[in-house]
Amino acid sequence: MADAYIVDAVRSPTGRRKGGLAHVHGADLGAHVLKTLVARNSIPDDEYDDVMFGCVDTIGPLAGDIARTCWLAAGLSDVVPGTTIDRQCGSSQQAVHFAAQAIMAGVNDVVIAGGVQTMTQIPISSAMIAAEPLGFSDPFTGSKGWVERYGDVPPTQFRSAQMIADKWELSREDLEVYSLESHTRALKAIKEGRFDREIAPLEGVTMDETPRESTLEKMAELGYLFGCDKVTAGVSSQTCDGSSAMLIVSEEALKRYNLTPRARIAHMSVRAADPIWMLTAPIPATEYALKKTGMSMSDIDRVEINEAFASVAMAWLKETGYDHEKTNVNGGAIALGHPLGATGTKLMTTLLHELERSGGKYGLQTMCEGGGQANVTILERL
Repeated sequence: MADAYIVDAVRSPTGRRKGGLAHVHGADLGAHVLKTLVARNSIPDDEYDDVMFGCVDTIGPLAGDIARTCWLAAGLSDVVPGTTIDRQCGSSQQAVHFAAQAIMAGVNDVVIAGGVQTMTQIPISSAMIAAEPLGFSDPFTGSKGWVERYGDVPPTQFRSAQMIADKWELSREDLEVYSLESHTRALKAIKEGRFDREIAPLEGVTMDETPRESTLEKMAELGYLFGCDKVTAGVSSQTCDGSSAMLIVSEEALKRYNLTPRARIAHMSVRAADPIWMLTAPIPATEYALKKTGMSMSDIDRVEINEAFASVAMAWLKETGYDHEKTNVNGGAIALGHPLGATGTKLMTTLLHELERSGGKYGLQTMCEGGGQANVTILERL
């Protein structure tokens, strides 16, 4: 089977909620990374085969196939189509998978996969809130099949984060120690310029706005979220605004445009688990990916696992036995934000650059997703 190669990857800074990117329209935020990729690579803009963008809560400025709108807002050729993907938090990681699959199948040669989210303007669950006047409160209430199978209490991410903390015997202090380390690593990475190559500044914002100086004492003052007795905002991912994108091509395109590949997509898969637990799927998904590839965690040099909540990453670390010192080494979403549909390619952009910085060969990325799902991607640095 043919290979799919990553030639370039870029992301915007993460703008904190109501921060420096809060006023930017979603189409313009996504257009920014598209223009950057096209400008610094030698492919004419009318020779791209497709644009695949992840996005969640696609209403308002994110509605109407935002992938296509971003491309047009970037001033690029109107012959190039776009499609928008929703696999919840893994939407843009799934965009990478679909792009790579199209290339490996010989259908496409040049695809941009990415994502965009403006969480200041369109907060999480806005689509559900918008449906309330129509008499719908969530995707589950009213479904006979769902209620018969799972009961009449809708799954929530906060409940899942609490359940995970309880099952894996993680105390509030454990979660806060982990979360503080995420901020410490992110601030260190910024100070050392580790993100400089991957970020394309926008609207005067040159670096991620979300990492902050804190202490365990300050974190201990935060109140609990939605009935939890361990989970607080301090141990949760930050809402933010951002976009990210990757240029993925075939071997034929490498030759045609004289491009240098930076990585090969060595493996991609997606698995699912109990939707009530919701956030545990990265554990069986990682096990599945290793079985499919014949690899072990000892073969993996760096891991990016989305820090939706500290308990998610900590449970994964416990179950896999992987080294925390090689995981989210530049901080995670607790410090760097989780712009939903953009996070998949945001993390993969960081993973690619970190493999290059550290000299590692294989990097694994996984993240929990609504519905109890998890994507896994393994990159091989070239």
